[in-house]
Amino acid sequence: VLCGITALPPPRAAPSTASCPSVPSRHGAVKAEDTFKTSPFHLDLWFYFTLQNWVLDFGRPIAMIILPLEWFPLNKPSAGDYFHMAYNVITPFLLLKLIERSPKTLPRSMVYVSIITFVMGASIHLVGDSVNHRLIFSGYQHHLSVRENPIIRNLKPETLIDSFELLYYYDEYLGHSMWYIPFFLILFIYFTGCFTPVAEQSRMPMAAVLLMGPSSLYYWYLVTEGQIFILYIFTFFAMMALVMHQKRKGLVLDSNGLFLFYSFIIALLLIAGWVVWLWNDKILRKKYPGVIYIPEPWAFYTLHMNNLHAARESF
Repeated sequence: VLCGITALPPPRAAPSTASCPSVPSRHGAVKAEDTFKTSPFHLDLWFYFTLQNWVLDFGRPIAMIILPLEWFPLNKPSAGDYFHMAYNVITPFLLLKLIERSPKTLPRSMVYVSIITFVMGASIHLVGDSVNHRLIFSGYQHHLSVRENPIIRNLKPETLIDSFELLYYYDEYLGHSMWYIPFFLILFIYFTGCFTPVAEQSRMPMAAVLLMGPSSLYYWYLVTEGQIFILYIFTFFAMMALVMHQKRKGLVLDSNGLFLFYSFIIALLLIAGWVVWLWNDKILRKKYPGVIYIPEPWAFYTLHMNNLHAARESF
């Protein structure tokens, strides 16, 4: 019986992942093949991303001003605050989904830390921005500094002015820094994976071309209202340097990379036009001294549009 048993072949050794570079690593180094993977244009993500930016970010102060004050008393959260809360949840979710669709394995730990910092910074900004915008109903003027505002400089004791300046610091400086630095860092990390060796894939569909207008206009608003031009221009220069570096390797931007890169370029042109238009505004010049002069849209509104509306009502 033993002689009739056919000898079985020895068990095959399991393939070693060390010699297989195609096995993706979510937290490890980027694989060489990742560069040659491509992905179609993410119309759904870019559309939702642009839509929620306009509605939940740009639209929140507008909703606070338009909706009746009786619905949202000054000692309660406003409609804009609820918009901001939704933004703080939806935006990091969309950024994570965008990273997941990258054809390149990206540094996940950096992405997670950036998302955590983003949420914390946006939450800090929520509180400061809520109070600062509600001060408009009391006569606060955004084109003036905190101490120059009539409703602030007459406060007693004077230490209350320091408290309002601290609130302004959390809103305009600390909150913006912790919000926008990780935001642009995540976009740049995603941008590093938007390259392909196939020239035919370096084209944008018509839907991307149509979406590029509102996307660029939102970046203009983000940079001017957030006062983050230096961060924005450094991100753009880093993207441009990466494009030239990858071009030497024979790689070009895919449709998603082109959409992001062209949106940044158009936004830069819009910022330049905005500065040229308000170049001789003496009041805004006083509010924004220094070499980099980029007025905030809401400062322009409280200075000129509010006066215009008051004149029409009196007429």
